[in-house]
Amino acid sequence: QVQLVESGGGLVQAGGSLRLSCAASGRTFSSYVMGWFRQAPGKEREFVAVISATGIITRYADSVKGRFTISRDNAKNTVYLQMNSLEPEDTAVYYCAARAAGSGTSWLAVYEYDYWGQGTQVTVSS
Repeated sequence: QVQLVESGGGLVQAGGSLRLSCAASGRTFSSYVMGWFRQAPGKEREFVAVISATGIITRYADSVKGRFTISRDNAKNTVYLQMNSLEPEDTAVYYCAARAAGSGTSWLAVYEYDYWGQGTQVTVSS
């Protein structure tokens, strides 16, 4: 029902920056909690950041806190992830995800999200 398309990934040196975008289809984007997750080779998909439907509340994984910023533009049906001071450990496929506001018990859990993008590769070199 809701389609999510990520973009903005690429190859960057350690200390550099990237800005990921996730464009969403649908007319009810403003009613969804939006999250960013990532998955490195051989590892489980992990939480990165989340933003409330209104954009007022944000949460970050400890590993990215202070370096990454999540934001959204409901008029454009788009959520962003600004990534600064990138480290090789940030290398992963990054996914955006959506879940209806007002449901579930955790914004950080993979299983709480209903819709997922195809992912975009981020590679950080030393």
